Amino acid sequence: MVDHLLTAADLDDSDPVLTFDGRQSAVAAELQRGVCRALRALGHAVVTELALSNGRRADVVALTPSGDISMIEIKSCLIDFQSDGKWSEYRPYCDRLYFAVAPDFPGHVLPGEAGLFLADRYGAELVRESVEERLAAARRKAMTVCFAHAAAQRLQLHLDPACSYEI
Repeated sequence: MVDHLLTAADLDDSDPVLTFDGRQSAVAAELQRGVCRALRALGHAVVTELALSNGRRADVVALTPSGDISMIEIKSCLIDFQSDGKWSEYRPYCDRLYFAVAPDFPGHVLPGEAGLFLADRYGAELVRESVEERLAAARRKAMTVCFAHAAAQRLQLHLDPACSYEI
């Protein structure tokens, strides 16, 4: 069991969870923030809600200092997992695929080749490593450029909110 993960009764309203585009449920936004904090603590750069060339949007994409690309699919509850099979369409765009779920999620239903993070709004713990499937060089370059472009655009929007640039 993960000791640092908290329950809803422990949440602090003075520490609001902000979302990139407001599409996420409150639970999904909290899990996303927690897993992003954990990935940054590992030295990874992260971008949330990254549009992929296949028309999908990855919940979290992490880029390691060595250039490896991981995707993390947030699942807020069992019904979310059961009703959404698009996660398999992320696999061709990353070296490693993970799920991030709350500690009470029935993890045994998740595919064994995917890694697993247990998360809350404050952090996450990696409890199962993903099977690695290395990207081809051309796809890696395309994903790295996509990641960098999105990150730079979002930074500019943060620095100049009135720029009215659609991200």
